[in-house]
Amino acid sequence: MITKIITKLTFLIVLFGSIQMQGQEKVYNGNPDTSFETARNLAFNQQRKAAQDTLINILSKYPNYNEIRSFLATTYSWDGDYKKARKTFAVVLEKDSRSQDTWIAAIKNELWADLPYAALEMTNNALKKFPHNAEFLYLKASAEESTNNPLDTLSTIQSILNQNPDDQKAQDYKKSLNTLLRKNSIGINASVDLYSSVFDPMQYYSIKYSRQTKYGSITPKLNLNRRFNENGAQFEVDLYPKIRKGLYAYVNVGVANSFLFPDVKYGAELFQSLPKSFEVSAGFRTLKYSSTTNIYTGSIGWYSGNSYWSFRPYFTPGETGTSTSGTLTYRKYRSDADNYLGISVGMGFSPEFNQFAFSATDPAIVNLESQKFNIGYYFTTANKQNAWGVQMGVAHQEIIFDQGNFFWIYSLALSWDLKFK
Repeated sequence: MITKIITKLTFLIVLFGSIQMQGQEKVYNGNPDTSFETARNLAFNQQRKAAQDTLINILSKYPNYNEIRSFLATTYSWDGDYKKARKTFAVVLEKDSRSQDTWIAAIKNELWADLPYAALEMTNNALKKFPHNAEFLYLKASAEESTNNPLDTLSTIQSILNQNPDDQKAQDYKKSLNTLLRKNSIGINASVDLYSSVFDPMQYYSIKYSRQTKYGSITPKLNLNRRFNENGAQFEVDLYPKIRKGLYAYVNVGVANSFLFPDVKYGAELFQSLPKSFEVSAGFRTLKYSSTTNIYTGSIGWYSGNSYWSFRPYFTPGETGTSTSGTLTYRKYRSDADNYLGISVGMGFSPEFNQFAFSATDPAIVNLESQKFNIGYYFTTANKQNAWGVQMGVAHQEIIFDQGNFFWIYSLALSWDLKFK
């Protein structure tokens, strides 16, 4: 019995001693500045776990080395661990509230965490300690913009320009805000289709007004057409309601009293953002002439840098089967969404875009062959207030009443939009 007790005590003493020795081995004994530099190099070379281990080891002996703790919090923020970063930044600011770099990093952490109101509160606190500091004013402007307060953002940027009228960054920011504040626009589109045979030239005109709201955009339009020696008009409305972050819809309704247009048209589509800069959608279009045509469509889009790719198929059920068509689109953006080069190629016939094929007495024929190519260039004036566009296209289209024979269609379109507050 005594032997067993002695054995157990010996085991516990050895175990305790081993643990103590391991703990002693973890005690930091190096040069903190040299180790800090090493940790920084590791962090900047995508070895953040090793960098964090080194920083924590240094802090075990130098807990008041605030610059190291602040950098540790920054690495957490880079990793997306915003909550852990927030707690670590709070420890530093509690000890040293005059550390400007820590304030900046902590505010950016809230912005990256998509907590703009928390970031705004922090910038206001920082500006009490560093009045009129341009860096904090920029961060405040970013937070205000993220809370959908462009007027407050403009006021903050203007305070920077009041101190330094030559601040180019503030000047550019102000220009972009003025563009953002232009929530209204009017626009005119004009296009013509020239046919190699059968049809005379066809003219298309559109006048629109658009308004951006916090719920999405609304665009009423008046479409005017000159076709078959007849004139026709159509009124339609496009809506892009926001549902939640990453999800929005497209809704369209149109009416007309001319055979050049469907009597009634309507459609809807849902768009959902996906990881890796992808977006998908699914919806329908309905055209009511003497009979009703339903078109089912969707899209898959991908943003890569300043490039955008999209493929959109159309499926149109009919008496002779389901007609299928599709369009592949590529856009190369420049400074913003209003400045880009666009190219599209398509195959197949879709009545959404070939509405002239239907009349009040003829049934919808959709199983036609067609190939098309379009190229367009869109640009704005220096102040972003005027947006212009020119588009040219060519299509090889099967004749609707003489299937098996084709004509060529050459298209030219011009557009102009004026944006205002």
